Amino acid sequence: MAAALPALAGTDAVAPDDPAAREPLPLPAPVFEEIAAPGLDFRYDNALSGAFLMPEISCGGAALFDADGDGDLDLFFVQGAPLVPPPAAAAADGDDDRPPPPSDRLYRNDLTRDASGAPRFAFTDVTAAAGVTDDVYGCGVAAGDYDDDGDVDLYVANVGPNRLLRNRGDGRFEDVTAAAGAGDDRWSSSAIFTDYDGDGWLDLFVVNYVLYDARHPKACRTASGQPDYCNPAAYPGVPNRLLHNRGDGTFEDVSRAAGPGSARGKSLGTVAADLDGDGRTDLYVTNDGEANELWLQTRPGRFEESALYAGCAVNGRGQPEASMGVVAEDDDGDGDLDLFLTHLTGETHTLYRNDGSGGFRDATTAAGLGVASLPFTGWGTVWSDVDNDGWLDLPVVDGAVRTLPALAAAGDPYPFHQPDQLYRNLGASGRPGVYADASAAAGASFAEPRVSRGLAAGDLDDDGDLDLVVVDLLQPARLLLDRIGQDRPWLGLRLVGGDGGGDQLGARVDLLAADGSVLATRRAASDGGFASARDPRVLFGLGSAPAATSYAVRVTWPGGTREGFRGLAPGRYTTLRRGSGTMEKTPQ
Repeated sequence: MAAALPALAGTDAVAPDDPAAREPLPLPAPVFEEIAAPGLDFRYDNALSGAFLMPEISCGGAALFDADGDGDLDLFFVQGAPLVPPPAAAAADGDDDRPPPPSDRLYRNDLTRDASGAPRFAFTDVTAAAGVTDDVYGCGVAAGDYDDDGDVDLYVANVGPNRLLRNRGDGRFEDVTAAAGAGDDRWSSSAIFTDYDGDGWLDLFVVNYVLYDARHPKACRTASGQPDYCNPAAYPGVPNRLLHNRGDGTFEDVSRAAGPGSARGKSLGTVAADLDGDGRTDLYVTNDGEANELWLQTRPGRFEESALYAGCAVNGRGQPEASMGVVAEDDDGDGDLDLFLTHLTGETHTLYRNDGSGGFRDATTAAGLGVASLPFTGWGTVWSDVDNDGWLDLPVVDGAVRTLPALAAAGDPYPFHQPDQLYRNLGASGRPGVYADASAAAGASFAEPRVSRGLAAGDLDDDGDLDLVVVDLLQPARLLLDRIGQDRPWLGLRLVGGDGGGDQLGARVDLLAADGSVLATRRAASDGGFASARDPRVLFGLGSAPAATSYAVRVTWPGGTREGFRGLAPGRYTTLRRGSGTMEKTPQ
């Protein structure tokens, strides 16, 4: 069990029974500032057809990753596309006048700093030069170095044929989908890279939504009889796909043999993490309107579905929910990984609290997340310590999926707009894992209603806090800088392999006190949220305690080996290479 983290938070620390615990210090406002970055001109075109085709309201992801190895985070966006080709005659008549088809986009980050050290953002669209154009309807994206050559690769989840894009390291990507055996022609909503068997090679898990043919959609309507987007119950679910990395650039489909491909869900999101504390990576899958799945890896390479038994299949009332975005972190400082899911208006979001052995309970109401989230349809989310007080907060971006009657009655041409939310963890005030709605302090961008989907989080300016990139339907993407986290001490880490140097997705990091007890736990991952890939670097907010000259951590690498690292300086990112620390005994 982790030591009580408030001891790390200096003057903010109070005992849980202290009356001051009920009076948390207010967040400085605004927490996030939306900035206009030259060259970043992406707008997600969901190809509205007037026919209320389901992908139009259900997709849109982004990846924050270092595409060119220069040390800063670049941006990749999936893009929509026409779901039904125009009639042949109309296409022929308009050949000369039609704009180029929409495509996925890659933006190189040309970050510079002024004389004071302040960041100056500029982006260059390198889509064509990088060879990542695509005219298939894009839904989500995963990022990871699957061939362990030190360059981050991409997997694009489409409504149609998916693509594995290998980063060649020279500014270009090549489509190796067929050669690698990584294709999937169904509606894939999300994908993640993870080394589930600890062999040093990143495997690929692809989650699929429903069996859908845009040429023959079902007609669905609002309660008043107006056309609307269908409930997912109108379509059958399809199996997910688990691909094992052979280490030679190809994948083996182990979906059914390993377990996770034996179910037919309506999957939208997934995370890979050791959720029962046995040292093996598990898979959690969110299903839209149906029971979620928890695939526990009970023996090497074999998974058993255990969500109902574990308490995280349905909410505390026994009801399945919409389950779009999902994240896994230790938000209450007890040393195990909890789960947070976003849902539809009227359902509340859901916090599943881990009991330390892979059993979960619905802690939504006790955590203060029930009433506050009830009016909103949440999508992308991330556990992020926005003020670096040592406790993970929850930004959530929102947007409805079915027509909002009040907006429709007011004449809104796209009546799905909702504002975003920020939930603040009150751990520094003695209530770990209890949240207060801090949306009013989040900034103007959170208050303006939009139809948001993907959220990619990463430290774009390397100042020790997570910034956000948000994908909004039919509006420009937003770049939101965290403006307060850098004012407190922090420790940043990048965890890489000993050979190719790829990010060790799935590694666990424990921040240690002087006596060896665990102050906080984080994981290195690019998964979670919704349909997006995040910065895999690890951040610890160090609160307002007097800055130490150095810190110590313990890393549990994929596969279970453990190493200790000491002498880590705060206020910067340090790269920890597997095999370069002090080996520690692995618990049995």
